[in-house]
Amino acid sequence: CSTCFYERKQYALSKLSRYIRLNLVFVAGLSSPIFAEDNYCEQLSCTEAGSLLNYSLFSTRNSPTLFQWSVQNHTFEERDLNAPLVTDRPDFTEASSTVGLGVTQIEFGYTFSQDDSAGTRTQGQSLGEPLLRQGIFADWLEFRMAGTYQARRTAAINASGMSDLYLGFKIALTPQVGHLPEMAIIPQMNVPTGGAAFTSDNVEPGLNWIYGWEINDFISTAGSTQGNRRIDDTGSSYTEIAQSWTIAYTLTEKLGAYTEWYGIIPSGADTAMPQHYINGGFTYLLSDNIQFDIRAGHGLSNASDDYFIGTGFSVRFP
Repeated sequence: CSTCFYERKQYALSKLSRYIRLNLVFVAGLSSPIFAEDNYCEQLSCTEAGSLLNYSLFSTRNSPTLFQWSVQNHTFEERDLNAPLVTDRPDFTEASSTVGLGVTQIEFGYTFSQDDSAGTRTQGQSLGEPLLRQGIFADWLEFRMAGTYQARRTAAINASGMSDLYLGFKIALTPQVGHLPEMAIIPQMNVPTGGAAFTSDNVEPGLNWIYGWEINDFISTAGSTQGNRRIDDTGSSYTEIAQSWTIAYTLTEKLGAYTEWYGIIPSGADTAMPQHYINGGFTYLLSDNIQFDIRAGHGLSNASDDYFIGTGFSVRFP
């Protein structure tokens, strides 16, 4: 059915023109139903095949992901907003799913940290930690905005003020299919709006890639890989690489737990040093739309805080 194959290929190429070049990697590597089966065209008319290709290659507004794995059957499960909310907190690794079209989710928190290095005690507090997640245009896209009030105290200095504003978009890329992960990507940046003690005075763009697997009803795992522009104490810029891995446990229908490692690794920095942490915590669902959490962590490197503790809650407005 070479004619049908050609028409389907042309249809796919016309759709590609509507998307940025970044999508080409995922189209070729993840979603290639036009090369899936030799006899696939024999089962459908060219019109049906073109419609199905559109449905599989680029998600509709009701699809929770932008792409489908090519090995997957050409169907998807619509998002169930009666299911419990999925939050980005309290761990360092973001969730690999979006909140859904038209859904607003706000996540709050508080963190206290302490570091005793070089004979000096430094205590820090992060108050509010609000993260706004708003589903826009399609189920697979969310707008994100965050900013928090910080306070830092040493023996000689007390400083407080707002941090720089965080802006980003989370794009849900693929669902999990067997050993193939659920994935998302977040183009993000910090905008220099913070107080004098907590701003970099520079726009800091970055990219966060998230991937996760649900192993069974009890355990799931996920990781994230980030690259962000940062400004050193000397005023020069460098690339910050952040890597994390988390394991989550479903203890009961309402109670969950996690353990995690993450590292923040500067590349090309003058003074910034690597930081590594282990942390863990618990989440508790007060309802399908409200979650409470607690967490604690310990620094593993000289530049890390000695420990931190925190708590928070998240609310979803379907």
